[in-house]
Amino acid sequence: MTGKDVPGLEEARDTIPPGTRINVTFLGNEDPRQRLAAARAVRRSGFVPVPHISARRLRSQAELAEFLGALRAVGATEEVFVVGGDPAVPHGPYDDSSAVLRSGLLQEYGVRHVGVSGYPEGHPAIADGVLWSAIEEKSQLLREQGLRGSVITQFGFDAEPVLTWVEALRERGVDLPVRVGVPGPAGVRRLLTYATRFGVGTSAGIAKKYGFSLTNLMGTAGPDRFLHTLAERYDPVRHGDLGVHFYTFGGLGATSDWVAARRPLYRTEPS
Repeated sequence: MTGKDVPGLEEARDTIPPGTRINVTFLGNEDPRQRLAAARAVRRSGFVPVPHISARRLRSQAELAEFLGALRAVGATEEVFVVGGDPAVPHGPYDDSSAVLRSGLLQEYGVRHVGVSGYPEGHPAIADGVLWSAIEEKSQLLREQGLRGSVITQFGFDAEPVLTWVEALRERGVDLPVRVGVPGPAGVRRLLTYATRFGVGTSAGIAKKYGFSLTNLMGTAGPDRFLHTLAERYDPVRHGDLGVHFYTFGGLGATSDWVAARRPLYRTEPS
C-alpha cells in the first residue's frame, strides 16, 4: 500500500487474515508523515507493517536514522523492505540497498527481518550480472549481521521464468525464502503500464497464457492461471521456501476479496 491507501485498508481489513504482512511503499511524491501514518494504520488493524526504505532517495545517514526512529515509535521496525529505488543518481550516501544493510542502523533500531528485491525477468536499467552479484551480496550481509531475510520478486505474467530464476538462485547458494510477486486483479491497461515501467514481458503469447488480450485494454485480469502453474510446477527440492506477494495494482479491496474467495484452493498462511 501507499501512504494514500489508509481508507482502502480500513475498508478491506475484514477480508485480510490477522498477522498478514503489508508493505508500505517509499514513494518520492509522499512524505515521511504519510508513510508513518500508513504503517501505524497497518499495525492498528492487526497486521504487520513492512515499511520500504528506498536507499537512493535518502539524503543522509541522519535522515535514515530519523525515519527508523519514527517507525520504531509506532512499532513498525521489526520487518522492513530495503530497495535501491528509482533515482538514477543517489540523493545521498546510499548507492544501493547493500549500503543501507552495511550501515548497521537497521539492527540499532530494532529491525529483525529484511526483505530484498529479486528480478526473474531482469531490470531495464541494471545488467543481469550486476543483479546476481547484488542478491548474493545481500544474502551474505544478512547472514553476517544475524538478520532474517526474504526475497520479494518483481511481478510477472509468466510463471516459467520465475521458477527458472528461483532454481538458479538456489544453485548460487542463496537460500532465503522467496515470495513471488503476483499482480492482484486489475485493469489490463493498468497492468501493462506497470509492466512497461518495470521491464516485464507482455508478448501476445504471454498475455494469452496469463489470461488477457492485448487488443482488449478495457478488460480486467487476475492471476488464476499464473498461480495454478506456479503451484503445479513447484518442487520444494529445487525451489526451496516459496510463497507469494500480492501487488495491489487494482486496489487493496479488489485484491483482498480475490484472495479471500480463492483461499480454500491453496495452502496459505498469514504472510
